[in-house]
Amino acid sequence: MAEFKTMSRSEIARTKSLEAWAGGQPQVTLPISHFLHAGTYSRTVLVPSGMMITGALVKIPTLLICAGRALVYVGDDTVKLEGYNVIRAEPGRKQAFVALSDLHLTMVFASGAASVEAAEDEFTDEVELLQSRRLLPWEDHKCLE
Repeated sequence: MAEFKTMSRSEIARTKSLEAWAGGQPQVTLPISHFLHAGTYSRTVLVPSGMMITGALVKIPTLLICAGRALVYVGDDTVKLEGYNVIRAEPGRKQAFVALSDLHLTMVFASGAASVEAAEDEFTDEVELLQSRRLLPWEDHKCLE
């Protein structure tokens, strides 16, 4: 099983620089499904082939399930993932993904949260960056709760 380690401040800063640059590019809304079940929170996003995304700074350990092909910036390394991967992911990561094929990413963690919003607050202090928190009312986007 692969593992994504905690990133240093400078590694996180590099991801934030990439994120700032990407913010000036055309943006799209990606389908997110997330829910609470049996003491876990699960959050899945579909990233179309050829797209680059950056994630919010994750402050807790999670499992990350990646299905597809991708390049992933995880600190000093860029990792190529292919197929189906279940990854132990440590806290303190802000990763960037480039989808080389359609890519499904699912993050899972144990949670006692009473709502999806509380679970989001549990995994990041950057909730304002989450698509599920900044959707516009006219966007055709469904979040499962």
